[in-house]
Amino acid sequence: MLLKDKNILLGVTSSIAIYKSLELIRLYVKAGANVKVIMTKASQKFITPLTFEAISQNRVLCEETENWEKNQDYNHIDMGKWADIFVLAPCTANTINKLSNGIADNLLTQTALAYPRVKLLAPAANTNMLKNPITHASLKMLKLCNFEIISSVVKELACKDVGDGAMAEPQEIFYATARELLKEEYWSNRKVVLSGGGTIEKIDEVRYISNFSSGKMASSLALALFLKGADVCLVSTRGYENLPKQIHTIGVKSSDEMYEYLVDAIRVAKKGKMSKTTLMDDSKPSLIQKKPYLFMVAAVSDYTPKFPQEGKLKKEVLGTNWKLDLAQNTDILSSLDKSGIYTIGFKAELDDTVAFENAKSMIEKKGVDAVCLNLLENSNSFGSSTNSIELILNESSYNFSGEKLDISLDILQRLEKEFVL
Repeated sequence: MLLKDKNILLGVTSSIAIYKSLELIRLYVKAGANVKVIMTKASQKFITPLTFEAISQNRVLCEETENWEKNQDYNHIDMGKWADIFVLAPCTANTINKLSNGIADNLLTQTALAYPRVKLLAPAANTNMLKNPITHASLKMLKLCNFEIISSVVKELACKDVGDGAMAEPQEIFYATARELLKEEYWSNRKVVLSGGGTIEKIDEVRYISNFSSGKMASSLALALFLKGADVCLVSTRGYENLPKQIHTIGVKSSDEMYEYLVDAIRVAKKGKMSKTTLMDDSKPSLIQKKPYLFMVAAVSDYTPKFPQEGKLKKEVLGTNWKLDLAQNTDILSSLDKSGIYTIGFKAELDDTVAFENAKSMIEKKGVDAVCLNLLENSNSFGSSTNSIELILNESSYNFSGEKLDISLDILQRLEKEFVL
């Protein structure tokens, strides 16, 4: 119920991509949101209002249903007052150019003109129409006028041309909507680096050493941070395939690769994004750099093959018994430069008698600010959508259980209170 009780107004225009809007509504409703739809007259040639009403469980606002009677909210002014966010998907080139020039000749454009808050716009048009200098200029103008543009994608269009112009997938529009509704000042524009998944250490070209870590917890944290407004970079071996495109993901395999990219990502994060804030004793805006975060969620191999081989080792050569020489791996978390960055380590344990003390000792031994203890039952604990995490700090600890995304959001909320900068 990520969007529980949020009010979303969805405007649809006359594009063949309108069928995707039905899936988008389903995602909104499944997340707990209330959804109402505005349809242009031309859009009703593709899908009838009844279909949208069945999916959204709300009456569609169109020319025939607009109502100005007392205690009614089905008009282009009251509908905007009701909505927490206004999403236009799909939005044709015709509507894009109307909006940029302030033309309000139908209910949808009238509502957009009257709506004072951020509006999300997902274009859908033939490539030449979308890339036309007029439309291109209109999109630039809308970005200056409280519109956030959800980029179209390259694929085969309804006209059989292949090019940029297809509406973004419903999941991407859903994530953009959720980010706009859930983002918080604390996390907005803050750079965050995460590691995830189990590293893969090569024995030869077909064999490797790894572990059962699925990367799901790191991906859930990355998604939670994105929804809160953070600028996220995830360095992971697996489990990141379905994340929003705006999350910068770097796929790696070995611990050496992970270390290399983490060093670079942390260096970039420390440069920070400068955000304007007004100081209490000065009317002039001052540039303040938010302290970045590092979440070290990855399960890095403790040992690696001492002599990784090119090609494939043959069993005929190895013989009946094969002794594999392993060397202790570099401790990535200890080796990283953690100065000027909040660092949250992760610790997986199976023995509950020593788990807490082992995790607590990480704070001092590895120079981190907090540790998330994950007490596992067995190997089957990996890869599930649920988890139990104990967030351990110097003087306190907090327990979280449930869906991994819910846990991630709870952890972030607690960190906001612990590290206020």
